[in-house]
Amino acid sequence: MGKHRLAFVAFDSAKNKHAVAIADGGRGAEVRYLGEIDNSPDAVRKLVAKLTRQYERLHFCYEAGPTGYGLHRQLTELGHVCDVVAPTMIPKRSGDRVKTNRRDSVALVKLLRAGELRAIWVPDNVHEAVRDLTRARETAMLDLKTKRQQLLSFLLRHGRSFPDRNWTKTYERWLAKQTFAHPAQQIVFQDQLEAITTAQARLAALEQQLREIVPTWTMAPVVAAYQALRGVSFLVAITFVAEVGDVRRFATPQQLMAFLGLVPSERTSGDTVRRGSITKTGNRRARRVLIEGAWTYRFSARVGETLRTRLKDLPLSVRAIAWKAQVRLCARYRRLIARGKKAPVVTTAIARELSAFLWAIGQQVAPQTG
Repeated sequence: MGKHRLAFVAFDSAKNKHAVAIADGGRGAEVRYLGEIDNSPDAVRKLVAKLTRQYERLHFCYEAGPTGYGLHRQLTELGHVCDVVAPTMIPKRSGDRVKTNRRDSVALVKLLRAGELRAIWVPDNVHEAVRDLTRARETAMLDLKTKRQQLLSFLLRHGRSFPDRNWTKTYERWLAKQTFAHPAQQIVFQDQLEAITTAQARLAALEQQLREIVPTWTMAPVVAAYQALRGVSFLVAITFVAEVGDVRRFATPQQLMAFLGLVPSERTSGDTVRRGSITKTGNRRARRVLIEGAWTYRFSARVGETLRTRLKDLPLSVRAIAWKAQVRLCARYRRLIARGKKAPVVTTAIARELSAFLWAIGQQVAPQTG
């Protein structure tokens, strides 16, 4: 008996086990649940070897999740196509209230065969490592923010309030003068100060590691070129590149905007068109840093000393795009504010257009060859 031509295979991946379902090629062909296998390279290799004896081609898929990209890389190295799909983009029936590993894998393989799934981009090992470091830095930043808020809350409960901006050198000197009558309260205060100092040191160390590693990365020229744009500092650029990758995989800037979740949501029925807030789909980390960077466009267009240093040694085409972006986005910010739009709405609109200029720069500067 000869081999069948094509089969689709879906994994419902988990920490210890993979639930596996298979569907023969062709509409209405058989769909079978194969059971569970261990979440280990050996178990996956044995399954693939068994299926290879029965089918000429295999097309695998599984949901993106905490198990990472190891399964994708193993199946790709074995010479097969493997799609990693975003859980939020998988069609689901609103009335379906039963969820099991078996049902999930069978539903996933049916959708794969029907062409209803869209694969996400999978970074290589080095890119994933840099992404892990940027995310560790973000975690450290949020941890520092939490510890600072805890100290502020403690001081507020005891009627201590600094009249100017917090976390400046003056504020730190003011903190050093604070004393409390009861020893227990003084211990709490000193403990929180020490926790903040430790968190600051951790954040600074991770940022330093990023600055040392990025120059050796293939995406280093892209990170440098993105910093030609106002509001795109080193940390914004490295976060954007680590999360999005090479923007040349997007055919148009509109596709990048949609990936970042910066396009308006829409509900159209008949002649009625309603557009709401942004979709917030896609990568939230890249979206966050772009919105933070977009706030700088509330000032007039100019090239300050910091930006002038970043522009040095960059190609003329990149500098031209950056200046065009600054002139356009600063004017657009003022125009939208004058029309009565709220500042957060305006900043989001600026971030959306800023992503288009990042896309344009990404077409001019290619990553280094590994």
